[in-house]
Amino acid sequence: MSDIVLPREKLAAIAAKYAELQERLASASDSQAIVALSKESAQLAPLVENIAAEKRVAADLASTRELLADPATDAEMSAMAEEELTQLEAEHQRLTQAIRLGLLPRDAADDRSVILEVRAGTGGDEASLFAGVLFRMYARYAELKGWKVEILSANEGAMGGYKEIVAEIHGEGVFARLKFESGVHRVQRVPETEAQGRIHTSAATVAVLPLAEEVDVAINESDLRIDTMRAGGAGGQHVNKTESAVRITHIPSGLAIVVQDERSQHKNKARAMDILRSRLFDLERQRLADARAADRKGQIGSGDRSERIRTYNFPQGRVTDHRINLTLYKIEAIVEGGGLDELVEALITEHQARLLAGEEA
Repeated sequence: MSDIVLPREKLAAIAAKYAELQERLASASDSQAIVALSKESAQLAPLVENIAAEKRVAADLASTRELLADPATDAEMSAMAEEELTQLEAEHQRLTQAIRLGLLPRDAADDRSVILEVRAGTGGDEASLFAGVLFRMYARYAELKGWKVEILSANEGAMGGYKEIVAEIHGEGVFARLKFESGVHRVQRVPETEAQGRIHTSAATVAVLPLAEEVDVAINESDLRIDTMRAGGAGGQHVNKTESAVRITHIPSGLAIVVQDERSQHKNKARAMDILRSRLFDLERQRLADARAADRKGQIGSGDRSERIRTYNFPQGRVTDHRINLTLYKIEAIVEGGGLDELVEALITEHQARLLAGEEA
């Protein structure tokens, strides 16, 4: 990697742009302009720091190699220079890789909050219980990251867990961390109701959608059919007394969203519109990604949510992510949220490696 030639002109242009942003920020007085400039500057800062560090290390490498090539350099000095050269080469390789990653095109949705949808799949009550385990894992993970979780709708299973649960997770860069969680998650374990101790297999599906804003998706009112109904489900004197539940059907796409958690019909409608907007936004992102992938040699997975992406085997205490062939024997830490980062980091690293391979192809 240290032999890779960096695009020096491009790096110089990025450093110049960063310096210009700093100057504009110093003289800006409008609050909106300050926020925009600060955000753009913050995004470039790590790359600019690595560019400056790589230049310093490259200069040190050159002088160290000159020292070693000089016949006048004594044995003791040569030994010290050889040791320093090894360290400098390793640091230069690290910085070169960091710069290459920093130059990759960013997913514009990475900084967004998300809508998380978890649904029980095959496996009956056990699937609902597993859906509950998955949602709790993401909720704990969000808590550890300092993100806020707000449940939009939930349909509980007969034995616990959820047949379906939809939530918003708000925070910085949530989509960047969770976008690889979409797909079919499979569990293998002995249900509490299983007298013979047999292992059952069930599944749940996860969808992670970048939270869309009104400016992202134009929705015509004439394309919507809005129905109100009495909220269903267990508990509470309020249930079934008012028509607060809302179902919004987007006629062109056929998408139908039902929200009944709030007592206010207005709040339920607003939440249903949030979900609809994000699903339409995600469909458009998928369409564009598929179109790009068709023309791209280094295609990065299909993103098909029907794919089984991960297996949680409780008897063996392991979690296997099938996309990257990674198995971790720390299932309790992962389902508690704290151990999920290791899987997330591995998926991001693999994604970046494929992007780099695509650029080199």
